[in-house]
Amino acid sequence: MQCKRVIATAAVVLGAIGAPPVFAESSLEEIVVTATRGEKTLAEVPQAVGVVNQDDLQLGRQELGIDEALMRIPGLFMQNRYNFTQDLRVSIRGSGTRATFGIRGIKIYIDGIPATTTDGQGGVDDIDMGSAQRIEVIRGPSSALYGSAAGGVISIFTEDGPETPFVEAGATIGEYDMQKYQLKAGGQTGNLNYLVNASHLGMDGYRDHSAVDHWLINSKFRYDFSADTDLTMIANFVRSPVADDPGGLTEDLVKQDPRQAYTNNLLYDAGEALEQKRLGFVLRHAIDANQEITIHNFYVWRDFKTFLPLGGSGVSAFKRLYLGGGGQYDLTGQLFGLPNHFTAGVDVDAQRDDRSRYDNLFGVEGPLTLSQDEDAESYGIYMRNELSITDTVEVSVGVRYDIVDMAVNDKFLVNGDQSLKLNFDEVSPSAGIVWHPMPELNLYANYGRAFETPTFTELGGAAQDFGNIGIAIGGFNNVTAQTADSFEIGARGRLMDRVDYELAFYTMQVDNEVTNVATLGDRGVFENADTDRQGVEAGIVVDLMEGLRLTTSYTYSDFKFDRFPSDPTLVGNRLPSVPKHLVYNELAYTHESGFYIIGDVLWVDDYFADNANTAVNPSYAVATIRLGRDFDFGNLRLSPFLGVNNLFDEKYNGNVRPNSFGGRYFEPAPDRNVYGGLTARYSF
Repeated sequence: MQCKRVIATAAVVLGAIGAPPVFAESSLEEIVVTATRGEKTLAEVPQAVGVVNQDDLQLGRQELGIDEALMRIPGLFMQNRYNFTQDLRVSIRGSGTRATFGIRGIKIYIDGIPATTTDGQGGVDDIDMGSAQRIEVIRGPSSALYGSAAGGVISIFTEDGPETPFVEAGATIGEYDMQKYQLKAGGQTGNLNYLVNASHLGMDGYRDHSAVDHWLINSKFRYDFSADTDLTMIANFVRSPVADDPGGLTEDLVKQDPRQAYTNNLLYDAGEALEQKRLGFVLRHAIDANQEITIHNFYVWRDFKTFLPLGGSGVSAFKRLYLGGGGQYDLTGQLFGLPNHFTAGVDVDAQRDDRSRYDNLFGVEGPLTLSQDEDAESYGIYMRNELSITDTVEVSVGVRYDIVDMAVNDKFLVNGDQSLKLNFDEVSPSAGIVWHPMPELNLYANYGRAFETPTFTELGGAAQDFGNIGIAIGGFNNVTAQTADSFEIGARGRLMDRVDYELAFYTMQVDNEVTNVATLGDRGVFENADTDRQGVEAGIVVDLMEGLRLTTSYTYSDFKFDRFPSDPTLVGNRLPSVPKHLVYNELAYTHESGFYIIGDVLWVDDYFADNANTAVNPSYAVATIRLGRDFDFGNLRLSPFLGVNNLFDEKYNGNVRPNSFGGRYFEPAPDRNVYGGLTARYSF
């Protein structure tokens, strides 16, 4: 009752200052994307691409994870916003579903710098929502552009500094002792553009043993040597000394008490700590009006340690150096007298992990049980050509060749030498066509191939959990690289200058898919299997009147095993961790006075938690509402905001751990909870 009174009071106070809406033309704008490694409007891209802008990312958000804004994009399914140990789990058309923690099968880029390691592991613990300006998502195989682990691409672009320098401070507080503080500054001084953002998140969490302490600094500096040449530097630092893991629960334990942590997670103090530094450079030079080159170079240092809920080999740690670079050449001109755009590039990166494991003596690091160096190197070269054969038809073809070398050097020889070397090479072609039969309709079709190597974690032996003791399993999972062939047709366009729509149909055959078959001690055991995927994705954005916008998206996913060598009885079963139906609706009202109120509902169909399709996660619908108001006092802008998560107090699981040992699949999500905050921005 108190929660409802707070919401009602805030709505009256903030809304009373706004005026009634006025009918007018649509505010929808033409969207330009660059995630396809070339600047094009959405209408010109022969592939499913989604975009969220700065208001979608930041306006009244709690900013716990990028899923808060990306839920609107069809084809994506995200879990695990509230467990900071395991990081956000993201899947695009089924790529990434196998991951029990972190992100697999999807390339992540931040300002043109890769955030996915050479062996295909990705995470978003260093993504700064407070300074994100735009996120672009390519749905479907993209290896012809991005190489291994490109079943989809998430490309994040941070803010540039405005012409007028500013400084901004913000604070957000919420239930479960959630506190987030932010300080941001940016501007333009001569030829230097800059933006720096620092934030701290602290929270006890909804469940026992789920606290987090997270510090983040993100900065971007761009120096314009001339109108044709600029250099951008990205520097990022993250420190998270506390990220507790409450663990998965069985269905009975969820019913008993959804806020409890699993016994072993308390007994062994499960959780992680990390520190990471990222430094990147991007140089752009326009040779002339038709030619441009871009060169990038980056370095990542990561120090990581996690305590698993088991004794034997229950502490895992590594020190990582990840570095690389590349270049791209773009030529715009004519081919056979027709408009043409040609792109060619090269990517080189390397990863070195110094990994160790120790016994977990009830939350204290014990004797060493594993020590090894893990090295991965990747070399890729790609070409893409886009030819406008008529005023309304453009065809594109692309190809990429990748070599990935992976090696494990065993330094702990008590149980024998388990060194390993693997080499992968793959050619990834793509082809697409776009036809514009009329201004309101753009049709496209494409074919693409993706390939993906197993990560070091998926190659490594798992640790088994039997009660309160741990037994380490040595050796390596016998898995090889997977390939996927995808065919897609789609349509997108704009109607009456106030309706944007998109529709996509695809079919995908994945051979030797790296598949999770068990989760033992919070680490997966993997095998290869084949899967068949069919899907439909639809989205619509309607400007109902000035300031009032409706956003709706729908995803249909029919993903099944069609070959499973170790257990043929699983053939025909649905992939776990993917709902068959997914619906998102949002109604947003914004007024020129600065007032806004936005409500959304996400409905998730039931889905399986295991390959055998015996454990089911029930369907659920979760609603949120957020509102706020900008108040201008000369150069000072104050922006209070208020939000409610899980508005109707739905009981649901925010994460499902696929094939988890002992049936501990489920991680309950928080009940209805309120947050609010204030940002103050001063422009000089």
